[in-house]
Amino acid sequence: MSHVISSELIAQHSLNAQQNELADRIARLATEDGVHDTALAPLKLARRSAPTPCAPNLYEPCLCIVVQGSKIAILGKQIYQYDPLNYLVVSMTLPMLGQVTEATPEKPYLSLRLNIDLEQIAALILDVDAQAEAERSVSASAAYAARVSPSLLEAVLRLMRLLDTPEDLRVLAPAAIREILYRALLGDLGHRLRDLVVSDSRSHRIAHAVELLRQNYLEPLRIDALAQAVHMSASSLHHHFKSATAMSPLQFQKQLRLHEARRLMLVDGLEASTAAHRVGYESPSQFSREYKRLFGAPPRSEIVQVRSSAASSG
Repeated sequence: MSHVISSELIAQHSLNAQQNELADRIARLATEDGVHDTALAPLKLARRSAPTPCAPNLYEPCLCIVVQGSKIAILGKQIYQYDPLNYLVVSMTLPMLGQVTEATPEKPYLSLRLNIDLEQIAALILDVDAQAEAERSVSASAAYAARVSPSLLEAVLRLMRLLDTPEDLRVLAPAAIREILYRALLGDLGHRLRDLVVSDSRSHRIAHAVELLRQNYLEPLRIDALAQAVHMSASSLHHHFKSATAMSPLQFQKQLRLHEARRLMLVDGLEASTAAHRVGYESPSQFSREYKRLFGAPPRSEIVQVRSSAASSG
C-alpha cells in the first residue's frame, strides 16, 4: 500500500514540476494579456490577469493546456472546465463560449494552444494500436476534456524548450508535436481523435460537413446536397451534426457568418453594414439583431467595447 502511495506522490510531484516550468516559460514569452504567436505557427500562448466575461469564440481544431488558472468552454448545455489537471480537445471547428474563471495579476491565467493537423493524426494511427470499436460514442461531442498526464506534459515541455533555440525548430519541432498528438491518442478519449480520420465513421463525416460549411458559408444551405456530399441521409446528418456541435447545420452556418463579420469589423475595419453584406446579410436590421443575440451587443458598440478592453489590457 505504501508503495502505491509513494508512486502517486512521485507522479504528482513530477506533474507539479512540469506545470511550474511550463508556467515560467509561458509567462516569459507572453508578458501582456492576450493571445500571442510563437516562432512555431501551430503553437499559441495566452495570458489573462483577471477573469473574463463569458464570450463567443470560434474554436479551431486544437489541444488546449492550462498550466495556471482555470477556464471553461461551453458547447450547448455542456460545460468543459480545463485547468492544470485537465486539458481541452476541440476536434473540429466549433463556435463555443469561453470564459477565464481564475486569474489574478500576481498569478495570471497561462495556457498554450496547439492546432491539430488531422493528416498527422491519420499518419499516427498507422503506428498506434487502435482501441476497441466499442469505445466510440454514437453521439460524441466534438469537444471534450481529458486528464493531463506527466507523459503528455513532458512532450509539451520538449516543444516549449525548443522555442529557446529557434535554429532547432524546423528539424525537431515536428517530432515533438507528433509525440504530443501520440500522447493524446493514447489518452482515455483518444478514440474521439481516431474517429475523425476513419473515413467510414460518423465523426469523420460530420467533420467533413463542418469543413464544407466553412468553405461555402456564403452560399444558401441545401441540407440534402450537404447530406449527399458526406454520404448520410438528411435526418442522420441533422441528428449527428447537432450531437457533435450542439446546433443544427443552419445555426452553425449563421454563427460562421456572424464570426466572420465580426472579424471583418475588428481586423479589417469595415463598417457594420458593409460587413453584413459581405457575409450574406441583405437586411442590416436582421444582422444587427442576430449579432446582438450572439455577442451581447449591437455590432458597432460591441466592437468599440472589444477595442477599448484590448487597449486597457495592453
